[in-house]
Amino acid sequence: MIVLGIETTCDETACAIVRDGKEVLSNVVTSQIDLHELYGGVFPELACRRHIDVLFPILEEALKQAQIEQPDLIAVAKGPGLIGALLIGLNAAKGLSLAWNKPLIGVNHVEAHIYASMMPLDTLPLPALGVVVSGGHTFLVKIEALGSYTLIGTTVDDAIGEAFDKVGNLLGLTYPGGPAIEALARGGNPKKYPFRPGQVKGRPWDFSFSGLKTNVLYTVKGPNSHKHAPLVIAEEEKAHIAASFQETALGDVVDKALKAALAFGCKAIFFGGGVSSNQRLRALCAERNPGLPLYWPMQGLVMDNAAMIAGLGYHVYQKQGHGDGLDLEPQIRIPLSLEA
Repeated sequence: MIVLGIETTCDETACAIVRDGKEVLSNVVTSQIDLHELYGGVFPELACRRHIDVLFPILEEALKQAQIEQPDLIAVAKGPGLIGALLIGLNAAKGLSLAWNKPLIGVNHVEAHIYASMMPLDTLPLPALGVVVSGGHTFLVKIEALGSYTLIGTTVDDAIGEAFDKVGNLLGLTYPGGPAIEALARGGNPKKYPFRPGQVKGRPWDFSFSGLKTNVLYTVKGPNSHKHAPLVIAEEEKAHIAASFQETALGDVVDKALKAALAFGCKAIFFGGGVSSNQRLRALCAERNPGLPLYWPMQGLVMDNAAMIAGLGYHVYQKQGHGDGLDLEPQIRIPLSLEA
């Protein structure tokens, strides 16, 4: 089965063609970093306008690269995400479904991030732990089967990628903050500043990054300061702060993920989301891992993309046995619960 995937949940516009949920025939992504870096984050209205401008040229390119005229199935990210951006992708998918007389299937975007690291495998080592770390999400789930999950822990405030963006902004780095902090941290001492990860009382698997972010704020701009205050540190201290922040935030994710995997009897860990591209995260996992198999998304499937949507869409359609109706609605929030 040839599946077209469409992804417009936030600020990447993407179309991809995937065969039988595994073989990526094309994967075309257009980023909007140039549009949003002026604001230090995603400007929703501008994101929607860019989606409208580029979606169909990207679709044509994906079909051209895959050398097909029409797919057998259209998979689209139905959420979670920005409501306007979701509507653009969803309505485009509905129009194509009508025009081509092909079935339509809605896909949970964050579940697709987990599937991105599963895609190359013929057999999944289950139960497993799923770890999603991105600009909008940070959570741990126990994976019983594809489509069957139990939430273990989540962030109670900022997602880890959001925390990286905000700390990057405090340090005067370019948007997005994740890659900029990772690059700067390579020249810093991760032990120079004793930052501490946030703890959620009575909830050992949950995350909190707002306190860590505030600690960085007061370190670089002085006690009880605000984000627009001038820096009180020397320029050469930025690398040490970036390294210390990164080590603390990523170390918290790694420690909780590895402990949760053991506590919940998981046979492997699957990572997904943009922050999973961070090489220090991968190094920390390798250093602290007690011997569990670790799976990371393939190159090109780490950030938001449509190949993961198409790949998972194939399995959702097979399990459901039919497509979704044209009354399929976008969902800005979708809890990744027992049945996703």
